Amino acid sequence: MFKYKQSNLKVQLGVFLIVLSFLLGCRKESEIVIEEEKETDYSFLLAGNNTIFSEASIAFSLPDPGLKGFDELNFFAGNSFFNDNWVTAPSITTARDGLGPTFNAKSCSSCHFKDGRGRPADNPDEIGSGLLLRLSIGENEDGSSIPHPVYGNQLQDGSVFGVPSEGKLGITYEEIEGSFSDGETYSLRKPTYYVRDPQFGPLGDVKMSPRIARQIIGMGYLEAISEDSILANADEFDLDEDGISGKPNYVWDDFKQTISLGRIGWKADQPSIAQQTAKAFLRDIGITTPVYSVDNCPDDQEDCKNSENGGVPEIDSVSFDDVVLYASNLAVPAQRNYSDEKVKLGKSLFEDIGCVKCHDNFVITSSHDRFQHLNNQIIRPYSDLLLHDMGEGLADDFPFFEASGSEWRTPPLWGIGLFEVVNNHTYYLHDGRARNLTEAILWHGGEAQSKKNAFKTMSKENREALLLFLKSL
Repeated sequence: MFKYKQSNLKVQLGVFLIVLSFLLGCRKESEIVIEEEKETDYSFLLAGNNTIFSEASIAFSLPDPGLKGFDELNFFAGNSFFNDNWVTAPSITTARDGLGPTFNAKSCSSCHFKDGRGRPADNPDEIGSGLLLRLSIGENEDGSSIPHPVYGNQLQDGSVFGVPSEGKLGITYEEIEGSFSDGETYSLRKPTYYVRDPQFGPLGDVKMSPRIARQIIGMGYLEAISEDSILANADEFDLDEDGISGKPNYVWDDFKQTISLGRIGWKADQPSIAQQTAKAFLRDIGITTPVYSVDNCPDDQEDCKNSENGGVPEIDSVSFDDVVLYASNLAVPAQRNYSDEKVKLGKSLFEDIGCVKCHDNFVITSSHDRFQHLNNQIIRPYSDLLLHDMGEGLADDFPFFEASGSEWRTPPLWGIGLFEVVNNHTYYLHDGRARNLTEAILWHGGEAQSKKNAFKTMSKENREALLLFLKSL
C-alpha cells in the first residue's frame, strides 16, 4: 500500500490543488457577499468555520477545509477506494480484487453517487442505484436482528460469475390522493416491497426494510457531537408534554466490544463511521475488512462460500482507514439564498410549527478522537440524532436494538436542497418513496403528525416559503 501511495502522490497533489483552488475561489466570493450585505446572522454556516460555499454538482465531494498535512493527501487515497469499482478475484489489480461473491454494488459511489443520495432503480434489473433490502426473521434478546437462514441479512441482487445472485428487489406503488385545506390536491405513492425471482426458494415469513443510501457530507461532525449533547434532547416519555419523545438507540459496537450510542444510519443503528463503513464494504460490495474478515455467505449458499477471494482481508487496514477518513471529512456546503425574504419566512414557519424539535438546528461539537478541526464548531445539521416514532405510514416492522419498527433517526437536512444538482433527482425519505419535499412532509406521522397538519393548513404562499427554505439547505 505504501508503494501505491508513493506512486500516486503527484496525482493526489494535483487533484488536491485543483480542488483547493476551487474552494478558495468560492470562499472569497462568499466573503465578499457577506461583507457587502453586512450579514450578522451566521446560521447559514452549517458547519461553522469549516463551511464551504458551492452550488456545483461536486458540492458533496469536496474535502473539509480543516484537513491538514498528510490527512489532505490520504483524503484523496480514500476517495479513490470509495469511487473505483472493485473487480472479481483473482486479478492483477490485487489492491482492488475480491468483489462479492454476492453484492449490491461494485463501489461505494455506485450507491452514493458523487457522495450524495441513492434512489429507487429506474428499471427492475438495475443494480447499484442505492436502494437495498434488509432482511430479518426476528430479534435476538439484545435487540439485534436475526438474519434469514438462507438469504442472510440483506438481499444481494448482484453476483460474480459462477455464483447465483439471491434475487431482485421488487416494488409496486399505490397512489394515495389527498388535498390541502385550500383545496389543492396531491398524491403520495405507497410502496410495497417483495423479492423477485428468489434463487434459493421462497423467503417465507420474513421482515423487510428498504434503505436508501444517504448523502455523506458532514458525518465527522455528527461523530464529534458529545453523547451528553445528544442525550440532552432525549425525552423518551414526553415528560414536557410537547408531543415529542425522542430517544437514543444503543447498539453493539464491534470496535469497542460493548454497547454504544448509535448515531449513524436510518435507525441510528451504527455507533461510528468506521463500523458503518466496514459493514457497507461487507454487505453492499462483498469486501472483507480487518473488522469483518469472513465473506458474507449464508451457510446454504455453497457456490458463494467456495468462490475465490481477494485475500484476507480484501482491503487492508491502511486503505480502510483512508476510506473512513474520506467519509469523515466531506465538507458541508453553506445554506443558499439565506437573505431572500421568502426563505426567511420559510425558516420562521419551520421553527414556529415545531419542526426544529426534531430537526435541531444548533449544536456545538465537542471533541473528535482523531480530527481536531471538527472540535468546538457550531454546526446546524438539522437533526437531533435521536429516534422518533414516525407513525404507521412509514413503519417497516423492522426493530433494531432500541428502535421499534416505526421509529427512525431524524435525518440531517443539510444538503437536501442540492440533491437535484448533485444526483439529478428529488427522491426523499428512507426508501425514496417521496418524489419531492412536499410528499416527504406529507408522509410524516406519529410524533410529527401535528407538524404535517400545520403544513396542510398553511396558505399556498406559506407552503411555498417553507419549501424554499428547505431547498436552501
